Amino acid sequence: MKLRISVPLLLIILLSLGSCSYQKILKSGSMDEKYDQAMKLYHQKDYSRALQLFDQLINVVRATDKSQRIYYYYAYCYFNQRDFTLGAYYFKRYTSSFPNTPEAEECAYMSAYCLFMNSPTFTLDQTNTYEALKELQLFTNTYPASKRVPECNDLIDKLREKLASKDLRIGKLYYRMEDFSAAIMCFNNLLKEYPETKDKEEILFLTIKSYYKYAKESIEDKKKDRHSKTLQAYNEFVQQYPESKFLLEANDLKARNQKELEALYAREQLKLIQLNQEPNKAKQ
Repeated sequence: MKLRISVPLLLIILLSLGSCSYQKILKSGSMDEKYDQAMKLYHQKDYSRALQLFDQLINVVRATDKSQRIYYYYAYCYFNQRDFTLGAYYFKRYTSSFPNTPEAEECAYMSAYCLFMNSPTFTLDQTNTYEALKELQLFTNTYPASKRVPECNDLIDKLREKLASKDLRIGKLYYRMEDFSAAIMCFNNLLKEYPETKDKEEILFLTIKSYYKYAKESIEDKKKDRHSKTLQAYNEFVQQYPESKFLLEANDLKARNQKELEALYAREQLKLIQLNQEPNKAKQ
């Protein structure tokens, strides 16, 4: 009788044999066997099992010619498993341990890129974002002729836009809390720090609204100056965005602001007239 084995069963048998072979090498294989098996598994994209073997090798091959390759693939194992924290650490460690190798530039970039990938959404703490910015800038300074510099600059722009979005969110929060002074300061600082932000149009418009509402609730002596700043903010806005989607509302704010200013000037003129009339009354 011929023994027939189904394809799925055959695969299970082969995988079991491969697993037994792997476990044997992991537990009692020589350093060369572990290295060869780790490299084989890595190229098969079995990063988890490759990493277990590299773990055993990395601290015992420092003085051998395999050390450089093990550090290199060790970092990529973490990267390919999306463990960007350890990936960044080991890529950076490779660069510091082997600064004169052809892969040093690549690993310096990959360390910075891992930090970029670890940068969270703008609503969360941005410590990792600042760290990624620092490392990307360090890379462009260290390797100014690298073909990766344009990509680094693109990543830097994306991180800066994320930080700008976070500051805009804070400014809007101040505005909703009716802390218009803090909102104005936040919007002005945002444009100084991130003049290239995609949200510049909205920020300039919100600055007009903040100045207008700040002026409205100010004490009498401060109103004229703050209404004047509202007008300045409007002029800057329409100069840069003459066809803005916010233009109708901005024009309405300008008109109301102008009426407030005219009323302030009228009250000032009335006070001057009254002051001039008082000496005349005293003489009479």
